[in-house]
Amino acid sequence: MVSIRENIHRIEERIERACDAAGRTREGLRLMAVSKLQPLDRVQEAIDFGLRLFGESRVQETAERRDIFPADAEVHLIGHLQRNKAKDAARLYSAIQSIDAVRTVRAIESHLTAESPVMDLLVEVNTSGEENKYGVHGFDALREVTEVIETSPRFRLQGLMTIGPLTGDEAAVRHAFAHLRELRDRLERETGHSYPELSMGMSGDLEAAVREGSTLLRIGTAVFGQRDY
Repeated sequence: MVSIRENIHRIEERIERACDAAGRTREGLRLMAVSKLQPLDRVQEAIDFGLRLFGESRVQETAERRDIFPADAEVHLIGHLQRNKAKDAARLYSAIQSIDAVRTVRAIESHLTAESPVMDLLVEVNTSGEENKYGVHGFDALREVTEVIETSPRFRLQGLMTIGPLTGDEAAVRHAFAHLRELRDRLERETGHSYPELSMGMSGDLEAAVREGSTLLRIGTAVFGQRDY
């Protein structure tokens, strides 16, 4: 099996080429290793290599492996959060990127106390219109969720997240990513606040994401290899 070091080297080459094509620098673009469903030895290899930003999708799986991540690692929830898992999510993650409903925000908040660290949140937006995807639809729904987040001292709204359409049509993928950026920009204009994070781009479409302004790439297969489902 190809080493994590070799895989990261290839990914970095792709990112550098994409940044050059977009006229932007590598600075300010973070690489998240999506460790969901990956064997622990591969996750440990990534940690030993120096990776410290990880994405997990299943609360139960994270609970079973949370101790493998070092104290200085960020572990984000990037999968859909069921409200009955909110209590565990509140203690397991540095940030939750998959917020898509007011009731989810309220469920997490109910398990945080004045002593809890302020939790970073991203709102997931369905920018492709695909019915099988989670995420809020449209600016009004986005604003409804962000207003609730902003009224709570327990949360810090960092930005937005999306999953590109599962298609080989690069124009459609770039359109979805551009739409997320436009929603973020409108949100900033109307609120006067800054939301720096645009979490978009995975192994198959990172180039399009870089060109459209991604600040956080969620890379799984290209880092670890194919997952064992």
